[in-house]
Amino acid sequence: MSVFCKIKLRPEVEEYLQATFKNAKLISAVGPLEVERKYERLLNNLSHPPAFTTVRVNTHLASVEHIRSLLSEEICKQYKGFSVPLLQHPKLPDILLIPIIGPRKDLQELTNQVIVGAQCGNAVLRGAHVYAPGIISTSKFMKAGDLVSVYSDIEGKCKRGAKEFLGTKVFLGNGISEVGRSDIFHANGPLKGLGVKMMEPIYLSPSFDNVLSSYIFLQNLPSSVVSYVLNPQPGEKILDMCAAPGGKTTHLATLMHDEGEVIAIDKTADKVKKISQNAALLKLNCIKTFCYDSTKALATDQTECGRGGPPFLRESFDRILLDAPCSGMGQRPNMAYSWSLKEVTSYQPLQRKLFRVAVQLLKPGGILVYSTCTITLSENEEQVAWALQTFPCLQLQSQEPHVGGEGMMGAGLSPAQLKQLQRFDPSDAVLQGMDFNSLQSFKYEDMIELANKDCIGFFIAKFIKV
Repeated sequence: MSVFCKIKLRPEVEEYLQATFKNAKLISAVGPLEVERKYERLLNNLSHPPAFTTVRVNTHLASVEHIRSLLSEEICKQYKGFSVPLLQHPKLPDILLIPIIGPRKDLQELTNQVIVGAQCGNAVLRGAHVYAPGIISTSKFMKAGDLVSVYSDIEGKCKRGAKEFLGTKVFLGNGISEVGRSDIFHANGPLKGLGVKMMEPIYLSPSFDNVLSSYIFLQNLPSSVVSYVLNPQPGEKILDMCAAPGGKTTHLATLMHDEGEVIAIDKTADKVKKISQNAALLKLNCIKTFCYDSTKALATDQTECGRGGPPFLRESFDRILLDAPCSGMGQRPNMAYSWSLKEVTSYQPLQRKLFRVAVQLLKPGGILVYSTCTITLSENEEQVAWALQTFPCLQLQSQEPHVGGEGMMGAGLSPAQLKQLQRFDPSDAVLQGMDFNSLQSFKYEDMIELANKDCIGFFIAKFIKV
């Protein structure tokens, strides 16, 4: 059920994406009409949030059943007595799926308006309240306690502090202003803290602010699949090459029962600090964080080798996760993707630099998992084809669990190889509106199938070094 327009792209980026999703191999396999239908569905689905909020339970500290019970109570409280099913994923035992209620079409738009930036708007569609730094504009006389309608400036054209905005905006729901206009746009600088408490969001999803902070971690479903595919074992030495903000890092440590060593690297100091904070919050001790450029993480000899940290000698790790920097075109919801074609295509060379380092740092017999949160061929299947050709020591492996679709045609991979890949393709999902009543009629198996399809765009490849 569509409620927003399809994602807005720069013309050259849309042309590039069309070339990916309407390539000759696909047209030959399924026909031009099906290819066109899937492409239009992709553009439409990217602007809408996934059908479920995905929560990973920190099984290092508590059982899934215990946290499920506590979460059910919390959500029932937030939803004023209404309850929704919390589904445990059959192939991802520490994952709980919470259906998102919406789109709600009975909401009335109000006179008092708050305009937020696109990034803030995307967060609201996933269950967040509006924080003051995300507010760009408000009605002239808005004060604390006012009922307001919240809109997203998806094209980034609203001027900060404007008293009225007549440009393209998307209604996100209604809330109560926690601060007045004069407080938000005060001369002393931007205000921090809560700006609008969302009371009637168009998509209703639980707020997790200060809720079971040490016991749950918000994580998109495909991101949680990655750690299972890498399958770290207690006592092993694991490298997470591009680790921020630490969701996969902490998941790996949890799956290892906090036994062994997980080296987490990121080149931005603030992001590394965030990984450390998340590890401490979840009470995981086997994680070591380093601020470093992973393209330089290979030491040429013993004298260059860092003391416990990068750079590392060849063949130092049992398993490596390369969750590579990418164009991020699989993220949802995203109503307007502002990057240029030059920016979109800039990631392939960087990913290959990282890949070269990863292969050399991996022990013989070791496992390398490559993943991205994008949907392009050039950053996904083409990278797999390049890796298999460039590194004879690598063999593609089947993945377990396999809950996504297979790889996309068009990069020269065989049908057997495509089956070994996992591509989570937003165009595979048919958007379905949910309300409290309709939830009762859904079967568990149907909801799990919907969750596996109606999620962010993502890609996973698994290799063994022989």
